[in-house]
Amino acid sequence: MPEGGGSPVTRPLPLKVSERSIKHLVSSIEGRLGTRYRPGGTTPDGFDCSGFVQYLYKDAFRMLLPRTSGELAVLGAMVKKKQLRPGDLVFFSIDGNRIDHVGIFIGGKSFAHASTGGVKVNNIDEHYFFSRYACSARLVTTD
Repeated sequence: MPEGGGSPVTRPLPLKVSERSIKHLVSSIEGRLGTRYRPGGTTPDGFDCSGFVQYLYKDAFRMLLPRTSGELAVLGAMVKKKQLRPGDLVFFSIDGNRIDHVGIFIGGKSFAHASTGGVKVNNIDEHYFFSRYACSARLVTTD
């Protein structure tokens, strides 16, 4: 949203951003590790998974995103797991029926997310997440 109000500006996804803003996103994640889980949480007082993504993308890229992981999953360009880049969103089906969890890929095989244990980093290939992985999407790019 423009500074000082005004109407939101719509841009096609993935949005071209600077390397610096990706680095800002990753350092912001590091600063939020350990933040408590709160159902429906969208602030540093407590996050749920999609609230965490929504908060960080607004801070790093000034993007206003939908509120649920299912709504987030239909945005951007689909990305193969082996082509993930920092800032990409990774989606999971915990209940096996729908996309109900989201995290932010930060590099290597690591992603950050807000789970019932709070904000933390996990390996995408850990059995729990590997078996529940659904898809990935790119909402921002440096290309």
